[in-house]
Amino acid sequence: MSVDSAPPIVHHNRRQWMRQMAGQIAAGSALLAWPERSVLGASETEPLNRFPRMVHEFMVRQARQSARRHQRQLQQLKTKADAEQYVRQAQLRCRQSFGAEPERTPLNPRVTGTVQRDTYRIENVIFDSRPGFPVTANLYIPNGSGGPMPAVVGTCGHSTNGKAAEAYQSFAQGLARLGHVCLIYDPIGQGERLQYVDEDLASTVGIGVREHLHAGNQQFLVGEFFGMWRAWDGIRALDYLLTRPEVDPQRVGVTGNSGGGTMTTWLCGLESRWSVAAPSCFVTTFLRNLENELPQDTEQCPPDAFPLNLDHADFLAAMAPKPVIILAKEKDFFDVRGSEQTYQQLKRLYRLLDAEDNVALFIGPTGHGYSQENREAMFSWFQRAAGNSGGDSNGSFDGVLQASATVPFIAEPEIQIEDDATLWCTPTGQVASLPGTRTVFDFTREKSNRLSQARGQLRGESLKQAIKEVLALELEGRSVPDYRNWRYLGSRGYPKPHAMAYTVDTEPGVHAIVYRLTDEPWHSRPPRSGSKAILYVSHLSSDQELRDEPLIGQVLADNPAPLFTCDVRGIGESLPGTSQPGSFHSPYGSDYFYAIHSIMLGRPYVGQKTFDVLRVLRWLESLGHTDIHLVASGWGTLPATFAAVLSDRVVRVSLKHALTSYAEIAESEHYDWPLSTLVPDVLARFDLPDCYAELAAKQLTLQDPWGASGAS
Repeated sequence: MSVDSAPPIVHHNRRQWMRQMAGQIAAGSALLAWPERSVLGASETEPLNRFPRMVHEFMVRQARQSARRHQRQLQQLKTKADAEQYVRQAQLRCRQSFGAEPERTPLNPRVTGTVQRDTYRIENVIFDSRPGFPVTANLYIPNGSGGPMPAVVGTCGHSTNGKAAEAYQSFAQGLARLGHVCLIYDPIGQGERLQYVDEDLASTVGIGVREHLHAGNQQFLVGEFFGMWRAWDGIRALDYLLTRPEVDPQRVGVTGNSGGGTMTTWLCGLESRWSVAAPSCFVTTFLRNLENELPQDTEQCPPDAFPLNLDHADFLAAMAPKPVIILAKEKDFFDVRGSEQTYQQLKRLYRLLDAEDNVALFIGPTGHGYSQENREAMFSWFQRAAGNSGGDSNGSFDGVLQASATVPFIAEPEIQIEDDATLWCTPTGQVASLPGTRTVFDFTREKSNRLSQARGQLRGESLKQAIKEVLALELEGRSVPDYRNWRYLGSRGYPKPHAMAYTVDTEPGVHAIVYRLTDEPWHSRPPRSGSKAILYVSHLSSDQELRDEPLIGQVLADNPAPLFTCDVRGIGESLPGTSQPGSFHSPYGSDYFYAIHSIMLGRPYVGQKTFDVLRVLRWLESLGHTDIHLVASGWGTLPATFAAVLSDRVVRVSLKHALTSYAEIAESEHYDWPLSTLVPDVLARFDLPDCYAELAAKQLTLQDPWGASGAS
């Protein structure tokens, strides 16, 4: 019986099936695909997971190596010329990570309303950072100034109402009361800039984090980084601010908290026109975030950061020797030890630049947020940098200020919080109601279409080379991997009565978990049993799917060869038990966490998993199996597909629930595939149909393919 002719397993949709599988794995329930077997005990039905920290510790080791390289670079700086060269290189490395700037198109600014207050006015402003892509902002302008004033671009952190959130109104209003023009704008996916709205203008995916992930993960497919999109809004906000006659172009700073602290940090590295900066509740180190299992949005995780030896310090170093203060919190989830480390690194750099007074660290005593003590430290720093007087200097900082120079304390002026609607720039509170508005997804879909028309079709060696490059695969000079025999599995309701487990070392600290089914007890190395073998690459768990997946029984009936199964890293027996255990399937969970860090490491997660499959194929060859039928389901079809194209040992391929194309995801507003299955910049080079066409020569069968959001 062929795989194609077998009756497919029926699911109403892919999302329902994913929830079902996730629930079974979490609860340890059994789907007995082999009814002739007896009901299993609870301990036998829980999916095996003996290596839940493997992926985490592997990535931490990679990050620690990068941190050591970074520290050595800084320690080698001895002179002012060394420091100046380091600053120039930091600017280049920041730009390399984020990619080229888009075209500077007309801002088309318009003021949609004005609110007059006692010492300042608020103009509600809209400008276009890209064609048809409006940015909503509030411009706070002090009354009665005799000349151009210092100014600040304010970037918001995560809040439902964006620029109208109390903490963000407070710092913008406080700056205006102290004599600074302040332009504060809504982030993408927050405030008035929701990207995925229903007929009631409510977000269909979730405000803030969820919109950032949904847009940002998808963008990787077309070679875009959501962090650059977010930063570009800030750069265009600066462009607009500099058109205002009230603004002194030589005295323009930037500040923000949390996600806005992220943007402040990135903007320091990407834009040279700032005169002063104050990132709040973000600056630490990439290593501390990874070690502490701290999830962050797509835009907070720059591509190739580790191989480029980038850290938070480098984005701030790119501003040197201009004034920078790091605003941290003692009780923050952003590790204050990293804040102190970054400060010490910058302090040494600034000392070599004869500007040690221009860098400071303030640690507030409370938890995460742009609270009053952090705002007052920012006010004091900005007033000092601008040469302004005013404010109450008869006070002290409620926190720890580390700085070489004296920083006069400036108390926060009295603040009057406005209603959200007062600060709206649009009639409805959402740009989606404005005619001609485009979303992030519109741009992603259009770029995918352009790439599809431009790239053509790859075949043969050209396709293989493209796969290696896009997946960052280094395959040359690899010896046969070592392996270990693990606990004899016994009978767990598998298609055969016995099984043995092996860990195949794919690279230092990482192993694929391989099961070998047998008809009799087998406690040692796999038997030599001819050239033919079946290798099944699991979707979520070999242990579960050997009991649950009809495809395996179908393949065995069609080809009674020795059966091996494979859990690649991050799946099955190495499914992470970290970053909130049980969060694997959530958009902000452990699967996402290691997928985004893989991009920071310059090694896409799918590429690492493909590497695991290729190493297992090499191991099977050492056992005499050179005629492999490669079988896979769901997420496992992606590494299996790429490995099948690259490996001459694979002679037949059967895929169930394989993704139809990456272009379909890039061109669908709503999709279900997680970041761990997506490949950055793939659509500039090839797509999955190219691979499927190449595999036609290997008897490829595709059963019940999946589209962007469900079974087709």
